[in-house]
Amino acid sequence: MIIYKIFRQSEWDAFKVDRSTPGAPIDLQDGYIHFSTRDQVAGTLAKHFAAENDLVLLAIDSARLGPKLIWEEARGGDLFPHLYRALRMDEVLWSRSIELTSQGHATGPLE
Repeated sequence: MIIYKIFRQSEWDAFKVDRSTPGAPIDLQDGYIHFSTRDQVAGTLAKHFAAENDLVLLAIDSARLGPKLIWEEARGGDLFPHLYRALRMDEVLWSRSIELTSQGHATGPLE
């Protein structure tokens, strides 16, 4: 299953240099890296990135993350994927910019 991570451009830039990341500030605060499924991305963008530009969407194959990926109940009782270790650049399938349009964030097609 493909899962998604949303980063601000500056966070993505740092990840590209370091080749691994413990996540965004909220991830560091919570102790794990937050991901969303295809059906959760829009809600995550609306709740945590409402009016933000300069966002990047990363796609990751959840099967490659191993046992440190835990599915836990969160917003609305949905199960969300949480990674309890750093994410490595070689685990990212692809990345692309998220546009902020008059209708909200446009992510392009999700798998």
